[in-house]
Amino acid sequence: MKKYSALVLALLGSFSAMSHAETVLKFGVDPSFPPFESKAADGTLVGFDIDLGNAICKQANVKCEWVETAYDSIIPALNAKKFDAVLSAMAITPKRKAQVNFTDVLYNIPSVLVAKKGSTLDATAEALKGKVIGVSQGTTQETYAMAVWQSKGVQVVSYQNQDAVNLDLESGRIDATFTNAAAAETGFLKTKAGADFAFVGKTVLDPQYLGEGAAIALRKDDQAHMDIINKALAGIHANGVYKLLEKKYFTFDVFKNNKPSA
Repeated sequence: MKKYSALVLALLGSFSAMSHAETVLKFGVDPSFPPFESKAADGTLVGFDIDLGNAICKQANVKCEWVETAYDSIIPALNAKKFDAVLSAMAITPKRKAQVNFTDVLYNIPSVLVAKKGSTLDATAEALKGKVIGVSQGTTQETYAMAVWQSKGVQVVSYQNQDAVNLDLESGRIDATFTNAAAAETGFLKTKAGADFAFVGKTVLDPQYLGEGAAIALRKDDQAHMDIINKALAGIHANGVYKLLEKKYFTFDVFKNNKPSA
């Protein structure tokens, strides 16, 4: 009887492990924001968020699936249960916290203006009055620019994604873009097209509009995935995987919010 019980327990344990291993975690992502998420030449998803998500899934012993979704509709898609969580450089803001719950913070990075090298522009309404500033739709930078600058004579133009903003910046149709500092430093400014551009003025940190850092968004009633993700996130910090991924993409500490080098 004891041998039979031991066998049953072993089989149940094996079944439980297999069931857990076969669990799927679906992340919604808009792959138009390198170095956090973008597409390689062969169409595969790449970037810091993609690597973080895959590391979280491996730590939690679940299978990762990625669902591509436009950023300005990504929260409605989450709440419509098209995927389980949003992992797409999403900043924690009061407005978003009313719609979704957030995991522990992934990273916290300031926002910055990018303009022609030598520009005297600064990230203030006074310095930008009469100028045209490009932002990506659905981002905290768009929210900030609309709320803080637009009513004071700054023309804020929203684009479908940051790639479209960068094209108009390069062509001179806008004076600057207001964007995530890490994305600009490791993305556009590293390209041939961005060679004549640089950070201008001071970086901006404003929790009211720009958030308290980036995290993974979940539906309000989804405590199960919250527990799985937070436990796995703590695990990849403890085992050093997070630090390895950070060093792969950045020259500065994105978790402690150090300023990127200009």
